Amino acid sequence: MSIESYNPHTGRVLRRFTPFAWAKTQRILSQAHIAYKAWATTTFAHRAGVLRRAAALLRERQDALARLMALEMGKPITDGRAEVLKCATCCEYYAEHAEAFMADELIKTDAGRSFISYQPLGVVLAVMPWNFPFWQVVRFAAPALMAGNVGLLKHASNVPQCALALEKIFHDAGLPAACFRTLLVGSEQVELLLADDRVRAVTLTGSEGAGMAVAAVAGQHIKKAVLELGGSDPFIVLADADLTLAAKIAAQSRMINSGQSCIAAKRFIVEKPVYREFISQLKTHLLALRPGDPLDEATQYGPLARPDLADELTQQVEDSVKKGAKIELHGGQAKPGTALFRPMILSNVKPGQRAYAEELFGPVALVLEAKNADDAVRLANDSRFGLGAAVWTADPKKGETMARQIESGAVFINGLVKSMPELPFGGVKKSGYGRELSYLGIREFVNQKSIWVAKEVVASVKAKTE
Repeated sequence: MSIESYNPHTGRVLRRFTPFAWAKTQRILSQAHIAYKAWATTTFAHRAGVLRRAAALLRERQDALARLMALEMGKPITDGRAEVLKCATCCEYYAEHAEAFMADELIKTDAGRSFISYQPLGVVLAVMPWNFPFWQVVRFAAPALMAGNVGLLKHASNVPQCALALEKIFHDAGLPAACFRTLLVGSEQVELLLADDRVRAVTLTGSEGAGMAVAAVAGQHIKKAVLELGGSDPFIVLADADLTLAAKIAAQSRMINSGQSCIAAKRFIVEKPVYREFISQLKTHLLALRPGDPLDEATQYGPLARPDLADELTQQVEDSVKKGAKIELHGGQAKPGTALFRPMILSNVKPGQRAYAEELFGPVALVLEAKNADDAVRLANDSRFGLGAAVWTADPKKGETMARQIESGAVFINGLVKSMPELPFGGVKKSGYGRELSYLGIREFVNQKSIWVAKEVVASVKAKTE
């Protein structure tokens, strides 16, 4: 078995890597465990210096890293640059704010002094996906490293070069080598790693099935886990919304990363009076997007990351159409076994269809008709997923009221759902649990330790110093 770097645009294998033997993985884990003890004693200023240098290197190497993403998983090169720059911003954000996020939090109790102390856990294992091969990793690594943890990365097997490039950036930035390592391993070693007491926690971004498997093993070994899984994000458009802008942003949101994003809008829930006009405008915007070679600066969407992913998406669409879904925009694969998938629109999406119940991880827009705002919320919540959502309305207060009713980790009103360092990111229901980013993200992988000091001890110490 080998780990392959495969170009979905050309269909050619770029490089093959021999997976690490378990003995090598164990050596790396041992080194990481030892390195943690030293890294945890470094100052926030020292860690921040490393993260700021990493940010600078990300900016310097943005063209090469974007090219790597284009080659390995088909991301248009302009989108790749934006992803790398977002990673740099995240590194700088935690370099700036981590110390404050980790500061002792005074709590008033019956003690002379009591507070919550935030201290690192140790080795954190990250199991990451291919769709945002740098951003997904950095949003775990930046806060984890700034908290004093160390990281082991088990990346998706189709982006090994991206994984190694990020490892090199951290090492070149001055991070001790053992504090962040890429493990070129298959999924079978994840279970072995989680069984080892030196691995203290795991974070996974990926499919519902992968999340269930990792959560089961983590639970068996009593390991903290954060899961960011699939999404079938609703994009609600009320009759009073700016329809022109909503349809334009809807097309952008559905086509994020060629439709391969957990928080791409997937279910467009439109109030009846503007339903047909929305479909018409959405169709116009999707048809205007230009597919092509991901290395071409003019390309707006590339192929899906692998032909089998396109095959599976085609099957989901065909099964749904057989059960009553209507094709409003024909697109899809030119032929089976190819990775390019042109945008599609399905209407008459109903319960019992795969399109209604499953996540469609590619450029297929599902448009559902809502009777009114309450019905729109009902449809939005009629999903086992709950990651992100959007509400479009001319009445912000109404939008806020609806946002509180929607079962999801985030709701954006009159805007594109996105992740950013300042706000926590994660989901509910089958979209996972735990949070990344913001101050909540850095506190996921720390010991939130309560410290209580008796009044008489505090008084005695104070008397001696006066």
